[in-house]
Amino acid sequence: MLDYSPIDRPSILRYLFYPREEFTYCPENGFDLPVLVEQGVSIVCRFYLGQTEWPWILFFHGNGEVVSDYDGIAPLYHQRKLNLVVADYRGYGASDGVPTLSHLVEDARRIFEEVRTELASRHLGEKLWVMGRSLGSISALELGCERGEAIQGLIIESGFPSVVRLITHLGIPASGIDLKAFDKACLERLKAIRIPTLIIHGEDDRLVPVEEARDLHRHLETAQKELLIIPSATHNDILFVGYSDYFKAIERFIAKTA
Repeated sequence: MLDYSPIDRPSILRYLFYPREEFTYCPENGFDLPVLVEQGVSIVCRFYLGQTEWPWILFFHGNGEVVSDYDGIAPLYHQRKLNLVVADYRGYGASDGVPTLSHLVEDARRIFEEVRTELASRHLGEKLWVMGRSLGSISALELGCERGEAIQGLIIESGFPSVVRLITHLGIPASGIDLKAFDKACLERLKAIRIPTLIIHGEDDRLVPVEEARDLHRHLETAQKELLIIPSATHNDILFVGYSDYFKAIERFIAKTA
């Protein structure tokens, strides 16, 4: 695992995380699972169950979102016969603690194992895909490196190959940190990903430029990798601007990797 502690400075983290305490009651047919990540700190994962036999996607959301934002999006996945479980971060929604990059990657592994255990205990299937949007791509890619043998495939939406790219694009002051060396370490880390990966990105994304998606695709050494660029889509409207192509790509990818 990469050591994110050099970047876990308040002056940087305040630009990367935007926690909200907003939380809603779980929709019908769904359930919430608090995952204990350390003593006194739990992270909420929300399971949106359509049908028991449908595939499951574990989703790590963007930095300004919370699980309840997906109450209205999960039905779009159900229309494609896909189940969805969305994980929060520390300090987001009803989750405890304070978010850092180190916690982000450490908690992702714990969440992954607990989600698998919960699905198995409820007889909801063993096959699991992992998806990360924007900041959530860090969690997804880390799981691809660490737990690839237990993941059917990765889906990266509006993501990036290295958090250094996000720091750079946002113009975040990072004096005293060897960003070049950390970026190199992030790219080297991608070589550990050997599972099928689908990358979806908006052509007009100004927050994370589309060049980052192309660079991520280029550095992945897995034999099965796809890149879908949605014309005219930006960072936060990619799902709706590219609605048809977006979901068709996910449906095809899951069908091929099931």
